[in-house]
Amino acid sequence: MSNEKKRLTTASGAPVGDNQNSITAGHRGPVLIQDVHLLEKLAHFNRERVPERVVHAKGAGAHGYFELKNDMSKYTKADFLNGAGKRTPMFIRFSTVAGELGSADTVRDPRGFAVKFYTQEGNYDLVGNNTPLFFIQDAIKFPDFIHTQKRNPKTNLKDPNAVWDFWSLSPESLHQVTYLHGDRGIPATLRHMNGYGTHTFKWVNDQGEAVWVKYHFISEQGVKGLDEDVATKIAGENPDYHTEDLYNAIDKGDFPAWTLYVQIMPYEDAKDYKWDAFDDTKVWSHKDYPLIEVGRMVLDRNPENYFAEVEQAAFSPGNFVPGIEASPDKMLQGRLFGYSDAHRYRIGANHQQLPINRPINDVNHHQRGGHMSFYNGGGSTNYEPNSFDGVKEDAPSKIKPFEVYGEVDSIPYENDHYTQAGDLYRLMSTDEKDRLIKAVVNHMKPVESDEIKQRQIEHFYKADPEYGERVAEGLGLKVPASVK
Repeated sequence: MSNEKKRLTTASGAPVGDNQNSITAGHRGPVLIQDVHLLEKLAHFNRERVPERVVHAKGAGAHGYFELKNDMSKYTKADFLNGAGKRTPMFIRFSTVAGELGSADTVRDPRGFAVKFYTQEGNYDLVGNNTPLFFIQDAIKFPDFIHTQKRNPKTNLKDPNAVWDFWSLSPESLHQVTYLHGDRGIPATLRHMNGYGTHTFKWVNDQGEAVWVKYHFISEQGVKGLDEDVATKIAGENPDYHTEDLYNAIDKGDFPAWTLYVQIMPYEDAKDYKWDAFDDTKVWSHKDYPLIEVGRMVLDRNPENYFAEVEQAAFSPGNFVPGIEASPDKMLQGRLFGYSDAHRYRIGANHQQLPINRPINDVNHHQRGGHMSFYNGGGSTNYEPNSFDGVKEDAPSKIKPFEVYGEVDSIPYENDHYTQAGDLYRLMSTDEKDRLIKAVVNHMKPVESDEIKQRQIEHFYKADPEYGERVAEGLGLKVPASVK
């Protein structure tokens, strides 16, 4: 048998020239729809599981409200962010990422933090995590990344070999890997963790002025983590521990709350900030862009029916309202397509007509028919332009124009993957470092390949020599001489 490696192709058999970077207009994007390989990967990935979500399958949700404390009209014309004191109903879904519907809550895994605001101008979905960053920079790598977190196709078991092989070959993941294996990697409860928009978004005000923004939901209950041994014990005794805790807290009137803050970056700053402002594996310094208080989110009502409200809730980063827009963040650009496409497959083309997803304002569009449609527009005109009294577009709601530049190509972010990961390590106390090293070593020990372990140790060492040395020692290995 030949040892020559097989060539990666699309489903139609065409060779793939770049499987690491989306095709973008210039260095920062946005991503071009002509990247059929990206679209094929995302579309097929969304259809790999029936009927539960392919990611974020295990979740818990609650209803509540968002109360605006400080008027944000200086930065955005979004109605729910204009007028201090305004209350907006909302629904939230917390979730683990990699586990199946019946998996344990208390595993080491990022938590989804998806908020649906029912505004007077449509639903706004902020689909984030409990971490301010992510593992990868480009959506073209997302299906591959999640495959490593799921079950091995041969053994049907979780596979640390795949996990660390991918991470060791993707140094951009190092910052998030360090965060995940730290004290916040296993939240004590869903109430005791922060939430983040993760991506950079664009806010636009009534004058057409734009700024870049990052969201931070800071828990008013405080941030607490679980010791790994305690989390493992709870997982065996009560795999629904987090779900139960959230339900019971709300049921007895102990309503959890988060204060929303944002970081605001002037539009022009993104062109030469020390980190790429649209790279989701990086954070912005709070010294450079301090937190600005916006308002308060309170959860005060449990769902009446779990399936109808939590399972059928459909969130998409593409559900914007006037005054809030996408940035060129490549991971976000892929999610704009991927999430809604997953919902169209999982719960149907008319999923936004379901009660939990239905906007509170009037909905008028030309979409007709499809499975389970119960809003069908009656006999109204279903096309545009038209000479009759059909609905018309709203010019003021067009996006804020932005310039693109550079050559069309599959282009990676040109970034340092080690400084921020090292900074995070150096911020930790001695005890926090000890727990981090223990978690990393325990996670890596089952990996069968020393080559994979050595490759990952190199990344830890480049972030901070002590970090690399301690992981190597815990694994009974040495830091490769080539990086010292």
